[in-house]
Amino acid sequence: MTEGARMVTVTINKSQYRAEEGETMLSVAMRNGIDIPHLCYEEVLDPYGACRLCMVDHVTCGKRTMMTACTMRAKEGLEIMTDTPEIVRYRSTLFELYLAQAPKSDVIKEMAARYGVTKTRFLKKIVHDDPLGGKCILCGLCVRVCDEIMGGSAIGFINRGPSTVVNTPFFDENPACLGCGTCAKVCPTHAIEIEDQGDTRIMKSWSGTRIALQMCPDCGQYFAPKEMLEEILSLPDPGIVEELKPLCPACRAKVIAKGMFKATFQGSVHHG
Repeated sequence: MTEGARMVTVTINKSQYRAEEGETMLSVAMRNGIDIPHLCYEEVLDPYGACRLCMVDHVTCGKRTMMTACTMRAKEGLEIMTDTPEIVRYRSTLFELYLAQAPKSDVIKEMAARYGVTKTRFLKKIVHDDPLGGKCILCGLCVRVCDEIMGGSAIGFINRGPSTVVNTPFFDENPACLGCGTCAKVCPTHAIEIEDQGDTRIMKSWSGTRIALQMCPDCGQYFAPKEMLEEILSLPDPGIVEELKPLCPACRAKVIAKGMFKATFQGSVHHG
């Protein structure tokens, strides 16, 4: 909870809960252990209701209207129902569509199975040599985080309609890619493949884009994209003392631990 935030009372499935005014109803439900399936929600990004799985019934004056829980903001007296028969049927149909869109996604298969959906009536999308392995649902999280958070804009949507895919422009290696791997971290279906080979990070899903890695002078391990690390350390106050800058996180921790032990030992000897 945010300190000083105005609290309101909302109703979910006939039970009342306290929430911060303005927070998403999806986050309220998640915090209280209420299951609302979702794929495109990411806390660091503004919600935009792309996957439609978090659709719930908004109850107003006895009438119900379907709305996405990730874009619905908590306010005093707001009421939703998360698992009405209509909502369950709606989600089941969506899962059939996702099974067709991403036929090789174990994540989708597992989510769909919880709704009793194990097969689809729709034509499956089969693309040979698909760089995303038949797992992409076009939620756009990777595109958004690359653009809005990392400022790279290295990937985007290509083509239209059923031919739409996500990749680098013209399916070429893209030097704008930072190699940070944030896209893979936010991908809900684990469709993005990245492989480190020696001093190089290969963005296998993004047209094989190759990124040079920085080597730690202490342990000799390659641990981070070189160009990205240089940009971070060039900031006016990166929050890292000079001697620790070239080290990997593990070696930094060792140096800090040794320094703390030395200071403690010397202090105990001095006072002893």
